[in-house]
Amino acid sequence: MTTPAGQPARVIVCVECGGRAHLLQIADPEAPYAEGDWAPYRCEDCLDRFDLEVVAEDLDGSAPDRPTV
Repeated sequence: MTTPAGQPARVIVCVECGGRAHLLQIADPEAPYAEGDWAPYRCEDCLDRFDLEVVAEDLDGSAPDRPTV
């Protein structure tokens, strides 16, 4: 799955159970994610919520892919 520039990965691996955690708020073109923002994720299996800090590499695509399912 490719991630559009300017937003964090839409699906990551849940840090608690290994399930799929989905980005809860897709970037708005008028108010995109910026470095230092918090990206909320919720796991579809255990329902835990995680807030991950957005770093520059998340936005420009230069970071290695985060583990995705």
